[in-house]
Amino acid sequence: MKKGSFLLMAVLLSGLFILPACTQKKEIYLQLYSVRDDIKSDYKGTVAKVAEMGYTGVEAAGYGDGQFYGLSPADFKKSIEEVGMEVLSSHTARPLADSVAATNWDEVWAWWDTAIQAHKEAGMKYIVTPWMPTPATLADLQAYCDYYNQIGEKCNAAGLRFGYHNHDFEFKEIEGQLMYDYMLNNTDPSKVFFQMDVYWVVKGGKDPVDYFNNYPGRFELLHIKDELELGRSGEVDFESIYNNAETAGAKYMIVEVERYTEGLTPFESVKESYDFLNDAPYVKARYSK
Repeated sequence: MKKGSFLLMAVLLSGLFILPACTQKKEIYLQLYSVRDDIKSDYKGTVAKVAEMGYTGVEAAGYGDGQFYGLSPADFKKSIEEVGMEVLSSHTARPLADSVAATNWDEVWAWWDTAIQAHKEAGMKYIVTPWMPTPATLADLQAYCDYYNQIGEKCNAAGLRFGYHNHDFEFKEIEGQLMYDYMLNNTDPSKVFFQMDVYWVVKGGKDPVDYFNNYPGRFELLHIKDELELGRSGEVDFESIYNNAETAGAKYMIVEVERYTEGLTPFESVKESYDFLNDAPYVKARYSK
């Protein structure tokens, strides 16, 4: 063996020679509402294209009657995993009757029992209610807080977590109380988390990071959204949001694109948003433990 080769071998064996580490792929999830029209026309092709872009997994927005996008929970799970992604969460809701007192609770809980079982069979970690009617009184809002606590208790028993997703109407006052703050203060953190939609918080005139600091640990999922594609509006301080994600308690970041720049297809829009996060140095590879 030549002297140079001998020295190289000695260094390798000593463990002093360290190969450069491979870059870890970032965990970036997609709310499938972002490609809603394509899903309707070509479900299989759409989820395949989302996977090709690099997305880690999906949040569903197509639950109904025990199925996801017309598929059984097992078939939905299989369809996502076959293209190399994971099923993370789902948006679904069962509002109460206009008069809470008139709610048929037997029907409500039967509906939730079916939904929770379906989500469990689909491999979900989370169920998220994406919307609620705006309550007229604090008593009505408290009824929803109590309702969400009960749903959360049922989800916990099934090994799932239950959360609420905001828009901007939650940043208005009801009888002198800011609706979003009231909900945070009157739901049990062990039963209800909040999926903060950072764009809608900004549109509601608030700072997401202020909420992270005031209610640490309450925001297990974040909807990473902008007016159009991520980063185009300049309205949302994504760097501060990601830099304070640990305070928020955020474990998973989910891209949602509701509106697209004129001339871009939904796929182009969703890919641009993925690239924005993938290229951002402040976005860590993962936030889940």
